[in-house]
Amino acid sequence: MTDALELTEALIRRPSVTPEDNGCQQLMAERLARAGFRIEDLPFGEVTNLWARRGDAGPVLCFAGHTDVVPPGEPDEWDSDPFTPEIRDGILYGRGAADMKASLAAMVVATEQFIAAHPDHSGSIAFLITSDEEGRARDGTKEVIAALDARGEKIDWCVIGEPSCEQQFGDIIRIGRRGSLSGMLTVHGTQGHVAYPHRVDNPIQSFAPVLAELYAHVMDEGNEHFPPTSFQVVQIESGTGAPNVTPGSLYARFNFRYSTVWTHDEIKTFVEQFFTERGLNYTLDWHLSGKPFLTPIDTLAEAAREAVFEVTNIEPVFSTGGGTSDGRFIAPSGAHVVEFGPCNATIHKVNEQIPVTDIDRLRRVYLAIMEKLLPG
Repeated sequence: MTDALELTEALIRRPSVTPEDNGCQQLMAERLARAGFRIEDLPFGEVTNLWARRGDAGPVLCFAGHTDVVPPGEPDEWDSDPFTPEIRDGILYGRGAADMKASLAAMVVATEQFIAAHPDHSGSIAFLITSDEEGRARDGTKEVIAALDARGEKIDWCVIGEPSCEQQFGDIIRIGRRGSLSGMLTVHGTQGHVAYPHRVDNPIQSFAPVLAELYAHVMDEGNEHFPPTSFQVVQIESGTGAPNVTPGSLYARFNFRYSTVWTHDEIKTFVEQFFTERGLNYTLDWHLSGKPFLTPIDTLAEAAREAVFEVTNIEPVFSTGGGTSDGRFIAPSGAHVVEFGPCNATIHKVNEQIPVTDIDRLRRVYLAIMEKLLPG
């Protein structure tokens, strides 16, 4: 059994359902401290965060990730206990196996091995680990980056261990993410009896054609690195509970996943004008989860690409697909960010899993990235 596999199993045994860390960061910190890292606990609210750094000079290469996992769901639906790691036919099962405790373990072990071989490596190595990525994402990486910025500490390169691969290990490196902007809309009307439509203003009737038109509207065609902007409604609520009464209001929540073609302020202006021009009587609140970011294909991205190819003999594709990640908080600080981790087919699902061989291949990729960026 490899050291990275053993550490992955130890992390899975700690049921760190968001925002709980349940000792995962302490386990990692103890090993990093023995490798010469300065350890800082940076709690915010109920969230546990770890900042560890070895070295004082630049450039700073940071490994980032999260110890929190999503709830396992009904344990009876799993083939084995979600928090008791089990290997069957070369596959490791457990909540967090792919998202993202294997990545964390591989990062730690790869770093230990790199330092053993290069005790006087150039630059600095850092770890930024949170327990708030799968939840509200307000007291984790976002707050740590703000704290680092306040004291003038910067990350130059960041490797996030999110499960980036899709069809096979090594096929995808993420170099950016789309922005995520949500709208909370209330359409106002006048409640009344369904038999007297001339005396009511039904907000469902008002909103339906506007929604259909917005869905049909092509926001953009995307660009070289990003797909077209997408619009989705995730919630609609209306009605009084009585079958003969039209409602006085309608609530809807929707989301835009957008590229660098837009700013979030431009989308807000577009939507508000869209609703106003169509005579909708509404109020609208907004929530920005994260702005889009894009890492240039230069030193970090090339090092990651070369490392993946050396380990897998696969030429990875640079992608900005998927949802959001904590990269949205790290990139605005000026850091170049890439995401590379295992296949994401089973993340957040029952029987989450990772091939045991992929854990060691993760270690080898992270080790190769350090060898390319911070040679002694």
